[in-house]
Amino acid sequence: MTVHVFGHRNPDTDAICSALAYADYLRRTTRPDAVAACCGAPNERTEFALRQAKLALPRIIMDVRPELDDICNREVIFARPTDVFYDVYKLMNAHGLRSIPILDEDDSLIGLATLLELLELVFKGGVDGGQSRGVRSTLRSIVSVLGGNFQHAVNPDETEDLIVTVGAMSAGGFTDRLSQYPVERLLVVSGDRPTIQLPALELGVRALVVTGGFELSSGLIELARNRGVAVITSDLDTATTTMRIKAAQIIADVIDRDFESLPAKMPVTTAKQQIFRSAQPVFPVIEGKKLVGVLSKSDLVTPPRPQLVLVDHNEMGQAVEGAEEADIIEVLDHHRLGGSLKSTGPIKFTMDPVGSTCTLVARLFRQSGIAPEPGIALCMASGIISDTLYLRSPTTTDVDRDILEWLQEFCSVSLEQFATDFFQVGSALRSCTPEKVVREDCKQFEEGGKRFSISQIEEIGFDLFWQRQNELAKALNGLAVEHNLEFSALLVTDISSNGSLLLMSREPDGWDEINYPQLEENLYKLDNVVSRKKQLLPLISSLLESATMPS
Repeated sequence: MTVHVFGHRNPDTDAICSALAYADYLRRTTRPDAVAACCGAPNERTEFALRQAKLALPRIIMDVRPELDDICNREVIFARPTDVFYDVYKLMNAHGLRSIPILDEDDSLIGLATLLELLELVFKGGVDGGQSRGVRSTLRSIVSVLGGNFQHAVNPDETEDLIVTVGAMSAGGFTDRLSQYPVERLLVVSGDRPTIQLPALELGVRALVVTGGFELSSGLIELARNRGVAVITSDLDTATTTMRIKAAQIIADVIDRDFESLPAKMPVTTAKQQIFRSAQPVFPVIEGKKLVGVLSKSDLVTPPRPQLVLVDHNEMGQAVEGAEEADIIEVLDHHRLGGSLKSTGPIKFTMDPVGSTCTLVARLFRQSGIAPEPGIALCMASGIISDTLYLRSPTTTDVDRDILEWLQEFCSVSLEQFATDFFQVGSALRSCTPEKVVREDCKQFEEGGKRFSISQIEEIGFDLFWQRQNELAKALNGLAVEHNLEFSALLVTDISSNGSLLLMSREPDGWDEINYPQLEENLYKLDNVVSRKKQLLPLISSLLESATMPS
């Protein structure tokens, strides 16, 4: 099973680059099936970094809840409406099927056929001799089911409603019997009995089946040609031949066209609720009208759970949608312990207070004696440069400095020049809508029962912020309302001065203790604050906690 390596929602450079690099590390060590993924589009700086590293963007997956196309049986056994009971029954019996999908000549799904409905073809009419003699088929299909041959063929591929009559009585009585039915529909079954065969040929019946391995004499064959009667030979005895002919019924008439199908992209949990009370034995899984698989109710009882590795986050509120229905097998992170993560069993959990998750991934390469490819090395360096503001953030550690120096050995570009180019790319305030700005690198948190979000963007100077302050405030309010948050905050960091502006959607209780200068309503100047995780989040947490303490 594939294991997906995910960064957090609204991914920044470290989230995407650590996912790409750690998936590469896993493939080279313990998990050759590891695949990097992200639950949001990369920003311009991340795209720049990946272009420089010559790496493809990870696959964007917004929801990991298993869908029907993840669990359905794709090796589908199906039939056509022109197939006959004998062949379909053998197919179903060989595969232990109770129901089979029916496809038309364009491979579009048109219905289902159950074993019970198919058996009605053979036993239709019961004791009513007239109805039980009827067989809708083609002569070629009858020959195939019998394993026989044409001694003389006449329109063998025409679908017809035939009436089967067995020549097992006196010639006179048999002739009287033939006169009771339309002669052009009669299919006469007889052993080596010329006294039966001759009147049947003279009447011009539709076909004569000669059983027991016998053939018509040359004179009778000539009569058959003159009368336009098809002649079939069967090595089987008369009773078995008659049963086989009944089994040559075309199945079109018993196809259930009023059936329930399920779209391939339907979540498994939704499908469970939808088919819970259905008596249908199997459910086709379709894309448009095309059949992609089938499943039964038992397939939905314990569907396989996707496997995830979380990097650069450990809180479920920041994880990809549907993570609660997946098996999280590992976490690699450098943030606080959120406390919302649960697992069904023991997992590998690595947390270290360094400046970037890419630092942790690169350290694993180094400890394992694995030289990263130049593109992966630059990818990891990008995450470190981004998260530590090129080693100027207070979150920077000696480990980050040491690892970045080590990565330079594998990069084909100067990391100092790369960092300069990196931060000159992709001003969110210059190129994005206000709604996208406040969502670009947004993380949700919960403290004391209060949910809130902190978004962060890095700019060179604050000029663009002042130009767009009002629309950003409106977008921030919209974000808080959309996600039913206590408040939303936007930290605008000036990487040239190592300071930030903090814009709030509203000020929660206890905010008057912030101890930073207020520039305007809901706007504060935070000198020397550049880190969301190490500086701003602890500050907000302490303010919210103090507001709940008794005075």
